[in-house]
Amino acid sequence: MSENILPPVAKIIPKTLENLGHSRTDNYFWMNDRENPEVIDYLNKENEYYHKMTAHTKDFQKELFEEMKSRIKEDDESVPYLYNGYYYITRFEKGKDYPIYSRKKESLTAKEEIMFDCNDMAKGQSYFQLGGLSVSPDNKLAIFSFDTVGRRIYTIQVKSLETNEILEDKIEKVTGSAVWANDNKTMFYSSQDEVTLRSDKIFKHKLGSEQADDVLVYFEKDDTYNVEIAKSKSRKYLAIESGSTLTTEYRILNADNPDGKFEIFQKRIRGVEYSINHYEDSFYIMTNADDAENFKLMKTLETTTTKENWKEVIAHREDVLLEDIEIFANYLVVEERSNGLNKIRIMPWSGEGEYYLPFESETYTAYTSTNVDFETEILRYGYQSMTTPSSVIDFNMRTKEKEIKKEQQVLGGKFDKNNYTEERVWATAKDGIKIPISLVYRKEVKKDGKNPLLQYAYGSYGHSMDATFSSTRLSLLDRGFIYAIAHIRGGEDLGRQWYEDGKLLKKKNTFTDFIDCSKFLIEQKYTSPTHLYAEGGSAGGLLMGVVVNMAPELYNGIIAQVAFVDVITTMLDDSIPLTTGEYDEWGNPNKKKYYNYMLSYSPYDNIKQQNYPNMYVSTGLHDSQVQYWEPAKWVAKLRTIKTNDTVLYLDTNMEAGHGGASGRFEALKELAKEFSFLLDLEKIKK
Repeated sequence: MSENILPPVAKIIPKTLENLGHSRTDNYFWMNDRENPEVIDYLNKENEYYHKMTAHTKDFQKELFEEMKSRIKEDDESVPYLYNGYYYITRFEKGKDYPIYSRKKESLTAKEEIMFDCNDMAKGQSYFQLGGLSVSPDNKLAIFSFDTVGRRIYTIQVKSLETNEILEDKIEKVTGSAVWANDNKTMFYSSQDEVTLRSDKIFKHKLGSEQADDVLVYFEKDDTYNVEIAKSKSRKYLAIESGSTLTTEYRILNADNPDGKFEIFQKRIRGVEYSINHYEDSFYIMTNADDAENFKLMKTLETTTTKENWKEVIAHREDVLLEDIEIFANYLVVEERSNGLNKIRIMPWSGEGEYYLPFESETYTAYTSTNVDFETEILRYGYQSMTTPSSVIDFNMRTKEKEIKKEQQVLGGKFDKNNYTEERVWATAKDGIKIPISLVYRKEVKKDGKNPLLQYAYGSYGHSMDATFSSTRLSLLDRGFIYAIAHIRGGEDLGRQWYEDGKLLKKKNTFTDFIDCSKFLIEQKYTSPTHLYAEGGSAGGLLMGVVVNMAPELYNGIIAQVAFVDVITTMLDDSIPLTTGEYDEWGNPNKKKYYNYMLSYSPYDNIKQQNYPNMYVSTGLHDSQVQYWEPAKWVAKLRTIKTNDTVLYLDTNMEAGHGGASGRFEALKELAKEFSFLLDLEKIKK
């Protein structure tokens, strides 16, 4: 690295922010303006600095990219599934970045009909994302949507699958999600507030009409809720879901009667969540009502849907989280989580002979896959572990025979799962709680404290981080890295209470859990502070921001992607997408107790004069979830306050949003940057 390359210095324009009798000074508030040429100039200068400082790794990045790409089967395709007389397939062609969606009528030997070739659709676009596809009940038309910016603002159109013509219907600036009624000419879609991007309206559109003539069928006034619309697996009902972090409410309408009125299923009760599945003359309801923290399963007739009519099917259990159900004509399939691991339970409606699918590993994930047919006795599920590539399996629930329909291929001839060890260990948090950590590494690795280790976590929104396989991760493992997932509180890995204990006024458990996992991995000689790295994105980026303020001495390097680091300012700005819907997760900073608590950990507000680890921070200019200015301000402030000369990079994708680049292999280029950052710090070049 050249000693003469100086980082950009962002200008300081102090702005005083006053709330609840407390004032803060934000020297970089001016960056909150995407249209300001000085902001764009600063981001470009940071990018230029990053590129100059890492110029010596450019060839290595290309090598990593080609290495990761070489393991991926380029001409790959999904396992076909049968729906309404057609087999549906998603496939990729060699040398192409985007998927092709096709179908075959009645038989897999039938002629392929290409519905959407995203490679053609993406031509001339720096970003392209195809949104929700929905084929009409008569199989003749398909709704599709697309986003060419990355802000998750979609345009909906309709294609004739008989003539391949695009119809004149065009619905702009919407969420991209839409469903058909059963008349093949009425569709319902959700749209969002133009400023906050909160999904707040459901419209009805008749084919051949203008968007201006669409009928508003539901508007969600409460700005902490989002709405979406779906169709039941039975195809009988359309359902509008209004949901906040803590509460749900459904409205239903017979799909044969699109001009009818949506009726409330069960009106919202704060703190009560429920979801509905329709079968025959009944609805099955998963809910946390009546203090069923880990959820229970209820049932009611479709004619009497309110809560007083619900009857219990599966009772609440203290030690088992009910995650999802799948209904078949002769079986109820239940997805559960206990002791941090997925379980799939097969329950015949006859009431006799229920059982669990057997899984052996300690670091696996299993999940039901695409199951659109009621009448079948075949359950399709997915399975993978940290050493086992993902498989799609068809399982006969009657005979218990299984057929592996597809196992992810790892090309290149070098991968053998027997060369790797996976294990689950338990760290003790400072309050005595045991935190599971999933680990994978090459078998020859010795626990001598000298191994580079990348520790990953998320820890928010009740989102569990399952132990999955990654072919790209092999580029680290084969260079001696250990990879660890810390299943910290704030996720739902060990049940609903695990989530409750890592949110609102208990949020700091998420951060201290991560630090305690790091200390455990160091104590157990998996690694040491000179070789320990941490990674997190979005709310996991917040985690990284807090961790480097609280325990910078534990880490040699940090990767923070699209990091939510300016907690107070963002949560006080209700014009920013997602903000008001987040109050049940983080707290409402307009209330003193939440303001003070959030202020006590907000990464941007708690930067202090101390040494910081090496840091690679990435963001997207068009990100609608974590605005680009949060990481930008954070880096600018760190540059002026940190007391050591570790590297600090801000890498802004000037064309993408929260999910990063859109092409199939473009994402690998971003990964190659991250891996080269780690491997360069370790001086590993192999």
